[in-house]
Amino acid sequence: MSYKELLAWQAAMELCKATYRATENFPKREIFGLTAQMRRSAVSIPSNIAEGEGRLTPGERRLFLGHSRGSLYELETQVMIASGVGYLGGTDLMSRIEKTRAVLDGYIEYVKKQ
Repeated sequence: MSYKELLAWQAAMELCKATYRATENFPKREIFGLTAQMRRSAVSIPSNIAEGEGRLTPGERRLFLGHSRGSLYELETQVMIASGVGYLGGTDLMSRIEKTRAVLDGYIEYVKKQ
């Protein structure tokens, strides 16, 4: 099975695209700040899932899934910051984060049992 078929990777990809759309209208002064940081975190989530699937050992796979989960928490914190300073209004990023976390956590549990 390809990593592209994983629900966790698919949810992470949707979250990544939504993050790019949501940060499009951030102030230009944030282009190298919060905009870039949020985008890097969002890109890291599906990227680490994919990289973990390409690794040779179960331990490496779990390690990269852990990196992915860490990036998800990082993005959640950044979304809270962006919301707190008034940059995000009316986006569904938090609900997408929660959905992605649920699917990713389920996949991590599945992988741990293998």
